[in-house]
Amino acid sequence: QVQLVESGGGLVQTGGSLRLSCTASGRTGGSRPMGWFRLVPGKAREFVASISWNGGTTYYADSVKGRFAISRDNAENLVYLQMSSLKPEDTGVYYCAVGLYGPTWSGPPTQERLWDFWGQGTQVTVSS
Repeated sequence: QVQLVESGGGLVQTGGSLRLSCTASGRTGGSRPMGWFRLVPGKAREFVASISWNGGTTYYADSVKGRFAISRDNAENLVYLQMSSLKPEDTGVYYCAVGLYGPTWSGPPTQERLWDFWGQGTQVTVSS
């Protein structure tokens, strides 16, 4: 069993910043890729960012490139999502996820089937 606990969400004005954290515990399967997805009102859950187990490879959705940064601290089993220049369209529930794909996967892992979601999510609201 894997436990993921997201935190750091909140209410922020347009242009503001937030840093989300995800604490992983339980049977995380050792060195797995980690990622963030979000559920925006009226849309399906969408990929935001991912990071390889050693932090050497990251991917971002086009909508957040240049504004968001994903990082991880394997010693502390933590994954972060630094969000800057926030926009109202970034509003949603943000979920941390553990990657199911192996090291031979090539390209952005945007499909939900490549991920396991164990957390409850954290709400991010950006006011205009």
